[in-house]
Amino acid sequence: MNLGPYANFILSAYGAAALIVIAMVAWVAIDHRRQARALAELEARGVTRRAEQRQGGTTSGAAS
Repeated sequence: MNLGPYANFILSAYGAAALIVIAMVAWVAIDHRRQARALAELEARGVTRRAEQRQGGTTSGAAS
């Protein structure tokens, strides 16, 4: 594979793009765990989701 005189630029651009994609995937995975932990803490304190409140019989539009 002959990339010519621009080989260093091409390979470094692909490397940088790969590192950015990996960093973004890691960021999303870490944030997902953080949000899931925060949701679990809220549910442990008794705070429920609005959809669950509606299913329990409260169909009025008032937020509680």
